[in-house]
Amino acid sequence: MSSSSSSSSSSSCCTLLIGLLCVVLLGGSLSHGQLSPTFYDSTCPNASNIVRGIISEALKTDARIGGSLIRLHFHDCFVNGCDGSLLLNNSATIQSEKEAPPNNNSARGFGVVDNIKTALETACPATVSCADILAIAAEESVSLAGGPSWNVSLGRRDSTTANRTAAGLFLPGPTEALSVLKAKFLAVGLNSTDLVALSGAHTFGRAQCSTFINRLYNFSGSGNPDPTLNTTYLSTLQGICPQNGNTTVVTNLDLTTPDVFDNKYFSNLQSLEGLLQSDQELFSTTGDETVAIVNNFTANQTAFFASFVVSMIKMGNISPLTGTAGEIRLNCGKVNNSTGSDGLLYSSM
Repeated sequence: MSSSSSSSSSSSCCTLLIGLLCVVLLGGSLSHGQLSPTFYDSTCPNASNIVRGIISEALKTDARIGGSLIRLHFHDCFVNGCDGSLLLNNSATIQSEKEAPPNNNSARGFGVVDNIKTALETACPATVSCADILAIAAEESVSLAGGPSWNVSLGRRDSTTANRTAAGLFLPGPTEALSVLKAKFLAVGLNSTDLVALSGAHTFGRAQCSTFINRLYNFSGSGNPDPTLNTTYLSTLQGICPQNGNTTVVTNLDLTTPDVFDNKYFSNLQSLEGLLQSDQELFSTTGDETVAIVNNFTANQTAFFASFVVSMIKMGNISPLTGTAGEIRLNCGKVNNSTGSDGLLYSSM
């Protein structure tokens, strides 16, 4: 989308988003000092190695699992904070966030999370939260793909509720204007540098045609493709996603090095080869501060990696449950002391 100044309706939308998010996050600060990289050192010292081993095994048959797992962490944290709420299934009292529009038929990797949880329950029963599993899995996925490593702050506990409505409202979407994206990030304490850095996670993984087909044929009702889309790349994407075709077909988010965590995502934006509208907006919004950040990350992968680590830690600190709040779920899809679809009773600690 070529950039223009935000309309009054867009500004009103951004103000409303911030206000609504403040209501959702009321009572929880954006950062908790109680989280610590050493949280499991005495109770489950091998936790990260267990997570890494299972992801490594999964990568042998599913090259996109790393991108899927980091997306789960992201989509969890943006809804009521990093509390594992995304992992909860439907029940008599819970409307699962998995069925919110941004997640429905697109969020994936839940089976790998379940495998991790099973292994951790064997090694350290009732100790490692599902919310922390998502945080560790995100770091290990990046590291295994050649990206940076960092000490993950731990000690989150799991929520006993989910919020499908908030997931539908507050998760950043692939077709949203930069002004809306910035508002959604700002509302959870993340700035423009965080937005660009975290968007860089699209340097690996896949996306469905449904997330970008709006750019290929009738962009913004114009009857023409998105003018910020490289014409050669446009032809390629039209071949992958024909009009009235199967919108669940997937293609690489990064056409250059699709399974490697590097800074090629940003040089793709400079070449007008960002897959999602929300990606290309970062570079093609004339005059916005994000353009200079993209240019910096393109020229300096070390700078991107450093900023990405800072932003991931900040994101992981969004309103976690700590201390005695929440619980340590024994099954990531079910609240403790609840009867699941399998008919079994899951008792609490």
